[in-house]
Amino acid sequence: MNRTTVASNGECRIANSETGADWQSLFAISKYSSKWVRRLATSAVAAVVLCAGSVAWAQEQIPERLPQQITPATKSAIERGLAYLTRTQDRQGSWSNQGRYGKYPVAMTGLAGLALLMDGNTTTQGRYAPQVDRATRYLLRSATQNGLIARPEHEGRPMFGHGFSMLFLSQLYGMTEDPTRAQEIHDVLSRAVRLTARAQSHPGGWYYTPNARSDEGSVTITQVQALRSCRNVGVAVPKAVIKSAMRYLADSQNSDGGIRYTVRQRMGNSRPAITAAAVCCWFNAGQYDSPRAKRALEFCKPLIRPNGTQSGHDYYAHLYLAQALYISDDPYWDEYFPKRRQYLLGRQRADGSWMGDGVGDIYGTALALIILQLPYNQLPIMQQ
Repeated sequence: MNRTTVASNGECRIANSETGADWQSLFAISKYSSKWVRRLATSAVAAVVLCAGSVAWAQEQIPERLPQQITPATKSAIERGLAYLTRTQDRQGSWSNQGRYGKYPVAMTGLAGLALLMDGNTTTQGRYAPQVDRATRYLLRSATQNGLIARPEHEGRPMFGHGFSMLFLSQLYGMTEDPTRAQEIHDVLSRAVRLTARAQSHPGGWYYTPNARSDEGSVTITQVQALRSCRNVGVAVPKAVIKSAMRYLADSQNSDGGIRYTVRQRMGNSRPAITAAAVCCWFNAGQYDSPRAKRALEFCKPLIRPNGTQSGHDYYAHLYLAQALYISDDPYWDEYFPKRRQYLLGRQRADGSWMGDGVGDIYGTALALIILQLPYNQLPIMQQ
């Protein structure tokens, strides 16, 4: 809390602490000192009260400064979306989809958790700290001894949830104040990284399940971004794993700049959504000037349209295109984001949710919130 003190010149000052200690000191003076000192102490207490009240009033009068590109309507949509997530979290701390692809509670909890982190919440700080804490506990309980973060009974393609959970937990790890909780997260992430390393295919990618020994682009991207996030916060990640994964993306790139579904399809068509995700991987690695990344991003721009893409997987495609444009400070961002913002605002449902790509309401709401909250520049992996 703010501590309000009165300097000798009558100036009010605010410090980051509790007010109680100051009040206690003043009353102690009043108890043990002469009458005139007691009067002085009483006057000082009154001054503190008036000063604190003035500061509180001033704070209420100062309008909130929204980031560029965040309109009042956007802020309202974000608030309703976050409220929807908090209402739909179950007692275990998880979220589950209601779409046609299944529930996927671990994947959805990782994505919803990221949306809450972008609002400035941790397990101990922020208005939705209890929800973040419950989500964290759920994911930690979902970690198996072999390192896979999953609930196999609900997830036929557990490597998606594994990757999103690693991303959420690693981003949270850098903000965690509780050393016991931080150690628990670190231990789970260390085992998860080792599982990901073991599951990597010979060409350098990943598939839907850890023992498949195969690969495809969308799962590969989730693992690469999660590994980068883990490494950024100090969790050990073998350099050879990342190097092989980045080579996989390079080998999957077609002559038009796009990325095909899998490196094994030598003549496969370029996939805009997977290409946008690959660009994020290059940029997360700091390769902003990479010719491959630039070609891939230029391939995406005309195909992943702000008001809806013709390639399918619209929310998924924009989750990564928006990140790529924002973190690289690409000039196209200033044209792209207002259009995508209005598209999303027009499709938010009355209860605050979005239905994304037919996958589900939690999926759509989490992805929409991640995109809309990018200008707050809150999450390290998605910062400019």
